[in-house]
Amino acid sequence: MARLLIALAGLMGAAGVALAAAAAHGTDAVRLASASTMLLFHATAILAVVALLARGLLHGGTGLIAASGFVIGTALFAGDLTLRQYGGHALFPMAAPSGGTLMIASWLAVTLAAAVAWK
Repeated sequence: MARLLIALAGLMGAAGVALAAAAAHGTDAVRLASASTMLLFHATAILAVVALLARGLLHGGTGLIAASGFVIGTALFAGDLTLRQYGGHALFPMAAPSGGTLMIASWLAVTLAAAVAWK
């Protein structure tokens, strides 16, 4: 699972850089800038969670749930904003807010994973 999360973080990072470039060169690309920021930030967070799990500083199951939530939440958020920019419509109703809520819950799960692993 750790290798999958690392690979997904790499894809998220690449997508984040691509969207940052598109935002810099496009007109009215505020959505792309927000999507890029979330992708880059949470790709790094996933790598950090995987590293903390490997060191035993986070509870395994809860840490994996948090990292998975970062992947899914960011995909929903960034995917919705990108589709709105290029396709003119939402991924599905409330996709971006659902993704944002999942990212918040995942940060809380990181907190819980650290508290549970506390020795």
